[in-house]
Amino acid sequence: MIEWTPPVGNAGAPRPEVSTRSWWGEWAWVTGGVAGRVRVSGGATIDSVEVGVDPRPEDVRLPGLVLPGLANAHSHAFHRALRGRTHDAGGTFWTWRERMYALAERLDPDSYRELATAVYAEMALAGVSCVGEFHYLHHQRDGTPYDEPTAMGEALREAARAAGIRMTLLDACYLAGGIGEPPSGVQLRFSDGDAERWALRAASADDSTRVGAAIHSVRALPREAIATVVAASAGRPLHVHLAEQRAEVDSCQQAYGVSPAALLDAHGALSADTTVVHATHVDANDVALLAASGAAACLCPTTEGDLADGIGPARALHDAGVTLCLGSDQHAVVDLLAEARTLEWHERLASGKRGRFAPAELVDMLTVGGHAALGWPEAGRIATGAPLDLVAVRLDTVRTAGVDPAQAVMAATAADIDTVVVNGRDVVRDGEHVLGDVGAALQHSITRIWR
Repeated sequence: MIEWTPPVGNAGAPRPEVSTRSWWGEWAWVTGGVAGRVRVSGGATIDSVEVGVDPRPEDVRLPGLVLPGLANAHSHAFHRALRGRTHDAGGTFWTWRERMYALAERLDPDSYRELATAVYAEMALAGVSCVGEFHYLHHQRDGTPYDEPTAMGEALREAARAAGIRMTLLDACYLAGGIGEPPSGVQLRFSDGDAERWALRAASADDSTRVGAAIHSVRALPREAIATVVAASAGRPLHVHLAEQRAEVDSCQQAYGVSPAALLDAHGALSADTTVVHATHVDANDVALLAASGAAACLCPTTEGDLADGIGPARALHDAGVTLCLGSDQHAVVDLLAEARTLEWHERLASGKRGRFAPAELVDMLTVGGHAALGWPEAGRIATGAPLDLVAVRLDTVRTAGVDPAQAVMAATAADIDTVVVNGRDVVRDGEHVLGDVGAALQHSITRIWR
């Protein structure tokens, strides 16, 4: 076991060039389904994919089923420190939020970098090659900007680079404590004061980070500010929490006379660049608006279950033409395979029917759908020209022994992932992250935050 040393200081340094290598797997997810005996070669991107070939001596042999890298399309990294700490008194999303606020008060750039590095390494162990970080913890405890205004965002970027995964930093505009209410308390850390100042604080991209934007929610952004955020994010991913809670929908109807989806649509915030997160309490009219705009939807089934949010209309969204993707959100579980399976189970419970989504549809949500929502449309597939991201899922564990490789998503968990390659670089080998003991890192960083 390698002792964990958080990588600080050089996390953002340029990485060396990746030399050409080749990998061979008995099974691989190629062109929407499983193919046998597949060789993939390349450097940071895939140069060639050969199907039905025998391994060569120089090939790295990957066990089980080889998937493209998975995309975690919705993350709040600091929420990971709440896992196992919010179940003692019942309550609702709104009481859980008070615990989250208490956590948000404690973080600074150094502790955030350390925690996020461990969280992103945990994601890598789960097969994630790209994360969408919905980032709203911007300022010092009293709401004053740091000397470096993007210090907290930079901490996240450095963490992702250190953990070996790509990121889309979704910089969130958060200006209100509720509809018609100014921010107060810890919410001052989230607010830039107005949308113009938020736009000036945006971070820039680099070779492993793309920068998008986020409207936190219709309760946290006055309607007159929506158009400013939309204009500032033109051509980039724009994400927004939508209809996660019934109370949010009701307050929007009372204040504006329309649903949250209709409000966003009226101010130009729904487009092919938009991904709405949760969409738990949308109605048929909202679904039609989302479909007509070309927006995608990111569902987070383990969080929606943990917070008692409800079950969203995933099949109705899909049938209307809304592209779906998945996220681990508050990280009650970091297991994207479990997110996909739970989505299907929620649909079965709601409908009384099995097979609401085929395994191939679930894999598409985890790969091409998620990467497209994060602004990496070239990723999420094992194909020439795509980033060389590979995830080997063992098919010989107590969970996966005997499964049809094409249906492995319905049985495998993060614990079955053996190897993860991102941009041609090894990130996970034999089920261990190259940085060392991720559990120890999480324990160290979370204990430090709460002490």
